Amino acid sequence: MAFAGINYLAILVAAVAGWIVGAVWYMAFAKSWMAAVGVTRERIDAAKQQPGASLPFVFAFAACVIMAWVLAGLIGHLGPGQVTVRNGVISGAFCWVGFVFTTMLVNNSFAMRSRMLLLIDGSYWLVVLALMGAIIGAIGV
Repeated sequence: MAFAGINYLAILVAAVAGWIVGAVWYMAFAKSWMAAVGVTRERIDAAKQQPGASLPFVFAFAACVIMAWVLAGLIGHLGPGQVTVRNGVISGAFCWVGFVFTTMLVNNSFAMRSRMLLLIDGSYWLVVLALMGAIIGAIGV
């Protein structure tokens, strides 16, 4: 299922996996995350009743698709025979260190957000990028 050198099945599987990890991750860390963000269960429940309440989930999935597509492009540039699970995980981790963690650290520092929020959100993205890299490495680009 490749088109213009990109395996869109790998991208879709990686994006869905990243999105599912988000659901599981934030259910597991819900109380800590809400405390770090400063929201209450009541506020979240009230927000669910507002128009457009599902938009963050749509945006999250779209972001996962774009992230998987870009990561597939980067992994594909490793060269012939280099698209492996190991190299996919390494590529995902490098993207996290170089782009995700660094920008989150700067933004959270200036916004005076808690270290706990950085830890919860940052480690989520590390897991997502490593998993996406593994999936893309396994399926191919």
